[in-house]
Amino acid sequence: MGINSKVQLAELERIWQEEQALRLLTQGVTLADPARLDVRGKLVCGRDVEIDVGCIFEGEVHLGNRVRVGAYTVIKNAIVNAGTQISPYSHIESAEVGDNCSIGPYARLRPGTKLHKDVHIGNFVEIKNSEIANGSKANHLSYIGDSTVGSRVNIGAGTITCNYDGANKHRTIIEDDVFIGSDTQLIAPVTVRRGSTIGAGSTITRDTAESALTLSRAKQVTIAGWQRPTKQKK
Repeated sequence: MGINSKVQLAELERIWQEEQALRLLTQGVTLADPARLDVRGKLVCGRDVEIDVGCIFEGEVHLGNRVRVGAYTVIKNAIVNAGTQISPYSHIESAEVGDNCSIGPYARLRPGTKLHKDVHIGNFVEIKNSEIANGSKANHLSYIGDSTVGSRVNIGAGTITCNYDGANKHRTIIEDDVFIGSDTQLIAPVTVRRGSTIGAGSTITRDTAESALTLSRAKQVTIAGWQRPTKQKK
């Protein structure tokens, strides 16, 4: 077929995508709607893979056995291993996801991310250039960048690794069995030692002690008789 207009280009693209969908269906992949799938590269699937509507696969993507990909997910140059569930609207690029992980919805795995087995990355969590070991989880509203995270770590909602000082990137190390309370800032370079607990609302600037509680908070103050400002009439 010759292509002499944007209309003809779009028509040929649809024919190409229909061929990709047919190839996947023939291999045993379950497609919620073969007409709503875009493969822009090479997609290799294992057994019993399920792909919902509106998903985009770019570059070279490998999906292991029993992987489920939720609606409107974008995966680029990534490996997703067996049994992993990806919830809708997640973005994965140049990352490796281990067996039986749970991703999303609305999660973003950026280049250099490596997740081991049974890792949970929840809604509005962003991971960049970080390795997270078996059984760890960050379920809500967190940023983990330039970090090495051990096994069985719980990262509370709103936790961020402050990895950039305006000129250079620095690494955060979180060892095994750490519990990090919500709304914590880890100022890299810093190491959170094995078994540490970080109290919610803390800013951590120095290495913590093993199996101890570390927190940093301003003293709470109540001002008696204070009046909230009222809007002045114009």
